Amino acid sequence: MATMKQLRRVVTGIDGQGRSKVLLDGPAPNVKPAPNGLRGLTDLWAWYETPPSISGEQDDGNLRYDFPGPCLGGHLRATHMMMEGRPADYDPAKDPEFIPDHAPKDAPSRRLWERGSKEFYSSAMHKTETVDYGIVIEGERELILDDCQLLMKPGDIVIQVGAWHKWSCPRIGSIMVFDMISAGFPDGPVGLAQNNAPVVSAKDLKLPDGVKPARRIVTIDKEPGKSCLVSDGPAPDVRFDPARLGFASARLWVAERTPAPIVPETLHLPHTIEPPKGGSVCRVVTFPPDAAWAGKVGAKEVSAYFSAMGSPGASTFTAKAPHPYMQKTRTLDFCIVLEGEIVLVLDTQEVPLKKGDIVIQRGTNHAWSNRSGKPAVLSIASHDAV
Repeated sequence: MATMKQLRRVVTGIDGQGRSKVLLDGPAPNVKPAPNGLRGLTDLWAWYETPPSISGEQDDGNLRYDFPGPCLGGHLRATHMMMEGRPADYDPAKDPEFIPDHAPKDAPSRRLWERGSKEFYSSAMHKTETVDYGIVIEGERELILDDCQLLMKPGDIVIQVGAWHKWSCPRIGSIMVFDMISAGFPDGPVGLAQNNAPVVSAKDLKLPDGVKPARRIVTIDKEPGKSCLVSDGPAPDVRFDPARLGFASARLWVAERTPAPIVPETLHLPHTIEPPKGGSVCRVVTFPPDAAWAGKVGAKEVSAYFSAMGSPGASTFTAKAPHPYMQKTRTLDFCIVLEGEIVLVLDTQEVPLKKGDIVIQRGTNHAWSNRSGKPAVLSIASHDAV
């Protein structure tokens, strides 16, 4: 029988002198294997109100919540599917978990609907009153919509905007992390797109050497009971840093408030590091090795970078800082290492990280330092906080 993989979780906070430090570092404790031993959940963080609090030293990964999460907040959860593909001779009559298609039904939470189509190798077709940032960190997982099926691989990110969908593992097991944010369905359980905003195109996108495009999948319901693919391709909104060749920050989505609106595109909103008040922003950032630019960056270059990112006030640069790109924002950040190795630099210590590690950054002064010889890639979802 497969064993659920333990996920490393690092949580930051503030010491008595206002300096950033590590509060927790180790295997995420809230692991919930399914009875069949081939699925499971790891609950990483939760918040019940928006904006969430980033003060104190409590572990909000211990907060109790029921799927799909708090109606005025959200949660961060990893889902493990450890089965190895649906066999060619699969017989639903012999599957004790099989549920045929049926009309949509409300769950007790009234923010979750399902319509069957479940089997041992897949979830049920379901819909939640949430906007989800879903990130594959290991293996492969198939996203099934009403109009298509998409195979997702490590580093791929889906922005699930209240759409009907199901998950399966067609060939190998997988781990995905979901940042699920409360959304608002003004039309009740139908949950249709609230506008027809055009999708931002990546047609003219040119990336520096060493930077891979971040795959962005967006889904939504445009007709009652029918999910559709809005876009699938490179994240089009990318910012660079001339002082760090090979650096790229790709913005994938912005939730302009909580509950989040059900819309097909949000990249027309102003580009900043911080999310809108009460909202969130999801991005993928590529960090080149520090050795390529070390000793060539000072106050001028750092100021130009943060200004280009729309957040000049985020920089905490000083000549004595442990890293030139130290920054601080009033945000709750969920950071996942997707590729390579990187060091989280805090005021009081440094934390080496590798692929699959997860950082809960609670408004702390920090920087990311790549001391390897290869690019490091992180997904970072930032939520406005207090």
